[in-house]
Amino acid sequence: MTEQNSTERLREEILAEAQKKGEEIIMRAQQDAEAHVKNIISDAERLRQSILDQARLEAERQSELILATVPVETGRLRAARIESLLESIRDEAYQKLLNHEGFPYRETLITLASQAINNMAGDSFVVQVYGSEKGTMAEGLSEEIARHVARPVQITVSYHQETTGGGVIVEDAEARQVWDNRLLERLKRLWPELRRQIALEAGFVPKKAKGGENP
Repeated sequence: MTEQNSTERLREEILAEAQKKGEEIIMRAQQDAEAHVKNIISDAERLRQSILDQARLEAERQSELILATVPVETGRLRAARIESLLESIRDEAYQKLLNHEGFPYRETLITLASQAINNMAGDSFVVQVYGSEKGTMAEGLSEEIARHVARPVQITVSYHQETTGGGVIVEDAEARQVWDNRLLERLKRLWPELRRQIALEAGFVPKKAKGGENP
């Protein structure tokens, strides 16, 4: 075997080994991302269940008071109280998000950023984070986000005072795509559906009959 052939064979072996290692790293990253998302979903479900339990107890107590009044007043008071309870639930969720309470905030940032990037085109992105979090969040954040993205990307993390309430705003390098994944903005977008689900689960409104609509 000539020296050239030997060198070429060695190069091929090195490339094959590098490709194998790369595939293993990608597989581990995907498994870690899936496990992390499952943990976040589990934590969110526990928080939702706790809120529902509180709402059910309060709804039962208020229902007893409301049903003791005349029918017209019953309807009016019940509707007003349900709305008040739903707003109190929203306010509680708002404060928990604002204070980063009850969930691992750094991991949530990584998930929010990678989720947005996975739904955007391109390979270069800027992730905006609230300025006061720079000291605790800066180290290795861009690399961790990139590891949770399903393709190779370049990520720059910037810090802005106006990115309030936690979470991230992601835009591509040309600022043609913007994904607002701030926690409070997500609550605002998701609240109408969450409100409906809470009202149904807490028994504030009757569930629709099979094949029909709510009365």
